[in-house]
Order: sequence, then structure tokens, then C-alpha cells
Amino acid sequence: MLSEKTIEIVKQITPSVAANAETITCKFYQRMFAENPEVKAFFNQAHQHSGGQQKALAGAICAYFSNIDNLEALGPAVELVAQKHCSLGIQPEHYPIVGKHLLAAIKEVMGDGATEEVLGAAGEAYGVLAEICIGRENEIYQQQKSQPGGWNGYRELVVDRKVPESDEVTSFYLTADDGQPLPDHLPGQYITVQIEHPVTPTSPRNYSLSDQPGTGYYRISVKREAGADDDTPGGLISNYLHDAISPGDRISVGPPCGEFTICPMRAADRPVVFLAGGIGITPLLSMAKTLVAAKTEAPIYFLQAARNGNVHALGSEVQELATQGTNVQTRVLYDSPSERDLADKKCDSAGMISKELIQDWTPFATADFYFCGPKPFMASVHSILKDLVVDDSRMHYEFFGPKAELTA
Repeated sequence: MLSEKTIEIVKQITPSVAANAETITCKFYQRMFAENPEVKAFFNQAHQHSGGQQKALAGAICAYFSNIDNLEALGPAVELVAQKHCSLGIQPEHYPIVGKHLLAAIKEVMGDGATEEVLGAAGEAYGVLAEICIGRENEIYQQQKSQPGGWNGYRELVVDRKVPESDEVTSFYLTADDGQPLPDHLPGQYITVQIEHPVTPTSPRNYSLSDQPGTGYYRISVKREAGADDDTPGGLISNYLHDAISPGDRISVGPPCGEFTICPMRAADRPVVFLAGGIGITPLLSMAKTLVAAKTEAPIYFLQAARNGNVHALGSEVQELATQGTNVQTRVLYDSPSERDLADKKCDSAGMISKELIQDWTPFATADFYFCGPKPFMASVHSILKDLVVDDSRMHYEFFGPKAELTA
């Protein structure tokens, strides 16, 4: 437990830390990578260059300091961090490294305001949070390993099938040939893929499992990430998977992780609405297929938004959901349909997701909403649901970055 003095000091410095949070996190990463380059392997450098990781950490620090006297409110955030850490294999010995450089960054940015008393309080606060995270991560590691076929770290799986889903997305079906089963995952979870790139060393990548549990395989559906322009390289690992990985190849995979999940038993109480934008279809399709397989009686609504028919992935599986139960409704929305898309009736409507569509098509007053997709899609959905007075407790989503970016 934190001392009353520490809580008081943290409250006093929270406005100053919040005002300089991104500067602090930028300095933190610079210091840590320079002095402890071994931890660089855990971090996606594309997210470093975009500033995404710096903003996410800044948001986490602000949330922690703002709730320093109400740590129970941080439960969901701690779970997200713990799941992410376990997907990457973070260990207790990594926490002192982070603490050292975080305090040094605070001291550098805050200058004379970072007195010994302030740094002592910040250090104590970090230590308590580290203990909470380490404890939860140990539980997750134990749960992973205790399942039939479960493991920690990485395990080699075989690419059994490679199936194109659209011009941009390919599905990889991963199986085990070591005599051990693949443990079931929770619908919505992801696995971690570690690729030894032949040219550029890089960090592991997380990919959502796009099929329901209990199939005997893990399926990831990967979007080929193109560069923003001719001078910007495309996604290193996504392009490597598309171009260099074939059926029969082996890849190193971490066990399923993630807190963005759905429980069929709990979902039976009220309608469920899935809103998928682009590659955000992957965790949501796993969830929806799981509910249908469990014969959930609650109404299910699944809206899939894509640019056009060329990049529309896994649409046939979404449509198939509606054939498996009278309680399932699906809808396809293209924001830039081609003439052929319209002629072939590949989409139900054209345009962007709107308040009117959600209001007219879904039981928004009572439903739980699960949504995932690109940042503009996420921000739009979040804004629409807030306008419709959907309570935060009925909104469930997966988003990389501080929540402030989503609500701005």
C-alpha cells in the first residue's frame, strides 16, 4: 500500500506530469534504449517512430497518477498491460530497468520540480504498480502453462494452410505436429508471432485469432501493410508473412493473450452488436462465431465496414452467421464501392458508419457494443455511441493508444 504522504505528493505533481507526459515518455524511451538496448527487442519500432507507444505510455502514467488514491479503478488497465506483457515474455527483472529510466526522465523534464521527495514518491508509486503487474502476470503465465498443451515463451507451429481473403488480407492456419494439443483461446484473444527476419531484426507482432476456439488450429488473418507513400516501407512482418511464408513452414508463436474477449454465458442477457472496420474484423468474427456456436439466444447484430469489394475480407463467414440462427442479423457497408460492387450487390449500403444507421438498425438502448478497426473508425463509433447515450459499461473495444485520442 502507498503511504499517505506519497499519495499527497503524487496528487500535487499530477498536473505537471500530465502537461509534460509525452515529453517524459519520449525521454524515457531514449534513455532506456541507449543504456539497455537488450529491451529494444520487445518494442515495435514502427510504433516508436509513429509516437504511438510514447502516447500510450503517457496516457497510462496520467491514468495511474490520477487514480493514485483509487487503484481499484485501474483494474482493466492493469489487465491490458499484464496480458500484453505476457504476450511478449516480460519478466520481473525488466521492471527495475523501466523504473530507473522513468524516474530519470521525470527528473530531466521536471527540473527543479523533481525534488528528492517528489522522486521518492514517484519511485514508491511505481514500485507498487510494478508489484501489482508482476503478480497478475505470474498468474497469467501459470494459467497458460497449466492448460493441456499450454506453454510459456514460444512454440513452433506449422503453417497448415495459407488462404487469400482479399487483395490485402491472407489467413494462416497454424497447427501443432509435436503431439501436444493447442489449448483453447478465448474469443477475441491474440497470439504473438516471432519472425527472425533475414535482413532487419524486429520485435514480435500480435495478431488476433480470427476463428472460434476448439477448431484444432489457430487462424490469424493478416493485412499486408503498405507504406504511406513511395518513400515509406510497408509493414516488415506483414509483408514477410505474405511473401515468404508458405504451407509447411514453421513459425514461432506465443500462447493466446488479451483481455478483449466475450463470454457466451454473460452475452446471453442482452443484445450484442459487433461493429468491425477493416482488419478489425478478426477478433470480432471470433467472438460472433463463438456466440453462434454456443446457440446464444440473445439477438446478435454484425456490421462489417470496408472500403470496397477488393479489400473486403472474410465477408462470406460473416454472412454465414445469419444462416445459422434466426437471432443473427448482418450488414455490409462500403465507403468507396466500385460500380461493380454496386451492380453485384456486394454491400448493403454505401457510405460511412453513422448515428442514423446505428439508431435505426440496432437496439442501441440495451445492447452491448463490441467494436474494432482503424483509428478514424474507432473514434467515429465511440462518438456515435456517446451521442446515443450508450454507457461506457456497454462499450467494449480494442484500441492502441491513450483513450484521449479516441475521444478527441
